[in-house]
Amino acid sequence: MSFLYVLDIVEDTIVDGPGFRTTIYSAGCPHHCLGCHNPQSWNIENGYPESVDAIFERIKNNPVSNITFSGGEPFVQVAGFTALAKRIKEETDKTIWCYTGYLYEELIKNQQSKELLSYLDVLVDGRFELALKDENLRFRGSSNQRIINLKKQLSSKIKLPVDEICLLEPSFACV
Repeated sequence: MSFLYVLDIVEDTIVDGPGFRTTIYSAGCPHHCLGCHNPQSWNIENGYPESVDAIFERIKNNPVSNITFSGGEPFVQVAGFTALAKRIKEETDKTIWCYTGYLYEELIKNQQSKELLSYLDVLVDGRFELALKDENLRFRGSSNQRIINLKKQLSSKIKLPVDEICLLEPSFACV
């Protein structure tokens, strides 16, 4: 059975992507960003183990919320998040956003990370940079972070430079 170490699961939040979302806050993060809003997430032992099946049942039973993986760093637990994302995509019509301190260009070089990316709709990438903090940004903490429409990027026969990938919502500009 697959499991994840989680700090919390918050239902019906509106800060981790558009609309109502169920956010899974993972434990464990190697980035240790200065000014991190969630430094307790750095140590995986601060989380508790939860089975992917139990998390999925909670997600499935919430008919209005889409999903966000946040952290900590979800890619530290890539196998568990891949199992969860695969199940979400096979058994629901929910969208999945994922926050990561890694860059998209780094993640696509690793087969396990690339598999998780294939189930995600949107990736918010890049470490939080305190010097670039901007509280006016939607769904990101610092201006270096990008919101990437993975469905457009991964389905394109011609791989687009990341700066040409447009977002899901027309109210967003291209990143």
